[in-house]
Amino acid sequence: MIRTVYYHHYRRKKPNVFIYGAGSTGRDLAYALIQGDEYHPVAFLDDDIKKAGQILSGVRIYPSSEFDRLTSLYKPVKLLLAINNISKGDRLRLVEMLSSWPIEVQSVPSVEDIAAGKALATDIKDLAVGDLLGREPVEPNTDLMSQNITDKSVMVTGAGGSIGSELCRQILLLKPKTLVLFELNEFNLYSIHQELENLKQNYGFETNLVAALGSVQKENRMTKLMAAHGTETVYHAAAYKHVPLVEDNIIEGIRNNVFGTLACANAAIATGVANFTLISTDKAVRPTNIMGASKRLAELVLQALADKEKNITFTMVRFGNVLGSSGSVVPLFKKQIRKGGPVTVTHPEITRFFMLIPEAAQLVIQAGAMSKNGQVFVLDMGESVKIVDLARRMIRLMGMQEYYDGNSDDGDIEIQFTGLRPGEKLYEELLVGENVEGTSHKKIMTASEEKLSWPEMEALLTRLDSCCHHFDTDCIKDILLTAPTGYKPKNGDLS
Repeated sequence: MIRTVYYHHYRRKKPNVFIYGAGSTGRDLAYALIQGDEYHPVAFLDDDIKKAGQILSGVRIYPSSEFDRLTSLYKPVKLLLAINNISKGDRLRLVEMLSSWPIEVQSVPSVEDIAAGKALATDIKDLAVGDLLGREPVEPNTDLMSQNITDKSVMVTGAGGSIGSELCRQILLLKPKTLVLFELNEFNLYSIHQELENLKQNYGFETNLVAALGSVQKENRMTKLMAAHGTETVYHAAAYKHVPLVEDNIIEGIRNNVFGTLACANAAIATGVANFTLISTDKAVRPTNIMGASKRLAELVLQALADKEKNITFTMVRFGNVLGSSGSVVPLFKKQIRKGGPVTVTHPEITRFFMLIPEAAQLVIQAGAMSKNGQVFVLDMGESVKIVDLARRMIRLMGMQEYYDGNSDDGDIEIQFTGLRPGEKLYEELLVGENVEGTSHKKIMTASEEKLSWPEMEALLTRLDSCCHHFDTDCIKDILLTAPTGYKPKNGDLS
């Protein structure tokens, strides 16, 4: 009786929450919340008719049709999604339904993560970016995943970046003999190295992890490192990728994205690397900005080398924007929403292709295993996503409503349209050329590309190097315009 009185007094201090999902995950969450001091679960919502009316840990189960009545009764601060054992398609449809409810939605870790000690039942967090994507991710082919990695020595450049770090996680799970993490940023390198060491210990892997600081522009450093560790497979993710920054820092963008790729490729050739995969971008297709043009030129460098070198396989993999990466709109929108807005979108009609970071990393690994020398691969990413729809979805899942043009009568967060930035496209494309073919993977395609011979590329690179040395940006833009990059600055502006 004393415990009951104490509990009823104590729970008044905790804000009310709903739990969606009355399975094992929901039950464990309710019990943990009751014992804790953060939230008080007042109702389960579940559309399994057999569960309606039952009581778990003192909390009654209701059908979701009761949401409005229960909300008026309990005034919950958020809804916690505790369903992890459904298909990805069903989860997407569920999140779509929940986004229409006037309540903030958050999720709990999966049973697997809780069992593995990676998370606690009460580790409540925002919905995974996959729930915001609105489509099912592409499942990997396990044979392709392991082909160039298992029991081999692998290097990832840009290992501390959003794509590079996820590549490292995926690669470690495939049990390479050695994994060299190459990164320019000291803190990013330290962070991913510590994370992988913990992962290695948890799984009992014997992979030799090497943390190497340095710039991809230093060919001698790359050559020595690849030789020392007998590198067989390279994933080249290091690049400057933020469009406005590269537009304002043309020399450094070209040095890193073009000559850094050349230095890496030369080191790989010199040390007998078997497979070299470049992480490219959809912005390399008919680029309107320097970043995209520099990545297309990096592709051309590898295509020219592929015709000259027959003992190494060069592969280029293009994909769209990655949800959750440092340059993604998702973390930016979250920050803006938490501040009370406005959420800034460049144009009401702007669209982008999106994928998840793990999905992108798996695509890179699989395409590298499928490649014939010099191929460009691209993922079938389905329909592009309107950025304003993504912003609206995020606002609603955080329990608020959007409004436009300063008319806040019926909303909480304003969506402002700021205009396209320099070099930014309204729509993006993924393929160059008309000869598009399927591959053995239903979601990966390849296209024939216009390219240069190595003597032509060598002459172009010599001129480009001279332009960079003399800080002549007009000269660089002229080279990008005359090379088969498809570069067309927005509105023809060459200033």
